[in-house]
Amino acid sequence: MIETKEPDLHAAELTRGRTFAVRFDHGEDFFSSLAGFCRQHDVRQGFVPMFIAGLREVELVATCEKVTDREAPVWSSVHLESVEALGGGTLAYDRETHQVLPHIHVAVGLKHQSASAHTSHLLGAKVQFLTEMHLVEIAGPPMSRVRLADLYDVPQLSF
Repeated sequence: MIETKEPDLHAAELTRGRTFAVRFDHGEDFFSSLAGFCRQHDVRQGFVPMFIAGLREVELVATCEKVTDREAPVWSSVHLESVEALGGGTLAYDRETHQVLPHIHVAVGLKHQSASAHTSHLLGAKVQFLTEMHLVEIAGPPMSRVRLADLYDVPQLSF
């Protein structure tokens, strides 16, 4: 008989806090507005199951250069303009800096190029017309991001 081992999962049962609908307005900086919302409502951690957005411009993790280490994360970015976006992610809290650390991924379509699409980690964005977000606060356990020195210093969600 072949014995199989369950994978070592890193998981925690989450206790939900409040649930919000959030709207960002035309011209706002996405991450500044998200940080302002979190300060105003004392949200330190949570998840964003989904948001829809019209964005004037975005910075996404990407490169057009030759990649020498395909296992390493890409730290450069691509700039795109006039996109429609669908995204989601998590919010963790850094107790040392007292800042919420968002980790947001998006799929964006370039409106003026037949909705040609890109998907990646969102580094920055300016709202065009509107952004509507569903945000769920997590009351516990504490969620943080720990940088893994042996894994290219990638910040990983920790419970």
